[in-house]
Amino acid sequence: MNETKLTTLEQLRQFLAGTAAVVFKPGADDTRYAHIAEVLRRFQYAGLKRPEKGLVLRYLERTTGYSRQQLTRWVARFQALRQIKKRYRSPKVGFARIYTEADVALLAETDALHSTLSGPATGILMRRAVEVYGDARYERLAGLSVGHLYNLRKRAGYLARRPHWTKTKGTSVSIGERRAPSPDGRPGFIRIDSVHQGDRDGIKGVYPINTVDCETQWEQVATCEKISEAYLLPVIRQLLDGFPFRILGFHADNGSEYINHPVAKMLDKLRVEFTKSRPRHSNDNGLAETKNGAVVRKHFGYEHIPQHWANEVNALCRDFLNPYLNFHRPCLFPESVTDARGKTRKRYPLDGVMTPFEKLKSIPAMVSFLKPNITLDSLEIEAKRLSDNEAAEQLQQAKQQLFLSIHNRSKVAA
Repeated sequence: MNETKLTTLEQLRQFLAGTAAVVFKPGADDTRYAHIAEVLRRFQYAGLKRPEKGLVLRYLERTTGYSRQQLTRWVARFQALRQIKKRYRSPKVGFARIYTEADVALLAETDALHSTLSGPATGILMRRAVEVYGDARYERLAGLSVGHLYNLRKRAGYLARRPHWTKTKGTSVSIGERRAPSPDGRPGFIRIDSVHQGDRDGIKGVYPINTVDCETQWEQVATCEKISEAYLLPVIRQLLDGFPFRILGFHADNGSEYINHPVAKMLDKLRVEFTKSRPRHSNDNGLAETKNGAVVRKHFGYEHIPQHWANEVNALCRDFLNPYLNFHRPCLFPESVTDARGKTRKRYPLDGVMTPFEKLKSIPAMVSFLKPNITLDSLEIEAKRLSDNEAAEQLQQAKQQLFLSIHNRSKVAA
């Protein structure tokens, strides 16, 4: 549109009145900036009276499509600089990446060692690698946020290095006096559950037995050849002996492998409180069920392991898996927050992420709960004997050797 012949304010009034129904299609920003500057010069905007300035601004609103507030800013810039142009430009190069492909590869390596823990737990591991063990490779990753950690796990470099693992499906079992355990801040209240390691040709596999302390999440895993009194009782006793503190409570789901007179007699002899899950209260043994997926299934998978390998798998748990779980694997611990309406919610703050041993040390008067032959110094020595990554690497190597041996022997037998 050639509007340069509009030279008087009266012509502007006639133009606005005659084009009320006309819709203007604004051009590019640079063209509109030049048009605004040219109109302001043509009508000598600075010398106009206030009503006349309003007329010019209404005209520019119609022809440029800018709002009144935008035009006011452009006019102010024109009066100050005698020109109107963009004050920004698009960057030629995008934002620089903080975390390199080497960091992504290191994250994938760490997840492979620790079997892909949650984001907060993995962040604590990388921070501990720098602060506790002085591993300079984790300098950048030590400050990685939980949200961006999950972003790095989506990168092609990470996905190329890490296989996909499926989650476990919950199972339910039963046992004991029908109420939830009440630790009240004390360690020693154990939750127990069984996991079946698959069938093959109608033959059962080994049975991993998982025990977790309610308060500290101290965990002991062992394997049983068969779910029967002759095989199960020694394994339960071995698991209870593996905890560094006295056992005060024993809780399980409703399963006949635990709800029987021999188990009750053994616990009574040890003066241990015996409880079982209530109907329609799935959280009564939720901690053990969660650890089945996060620990047992993650390390043993779902494949069939023949029963005659129970002793070898049990040795793996005793020598490598259990020390790693309790001294080197961070866990999330909840805190209860009650809002103004009285509703209680669980929160998992980052400063509450710690290993079971660190959680045990944080309990007031924790020494009084330790067994007579266990000292805090002996636990500290065990915790510092290996770094987190060294313990995880030893566990992974032992698993690979054992599972390769099981696979090769199974092929020969077939």
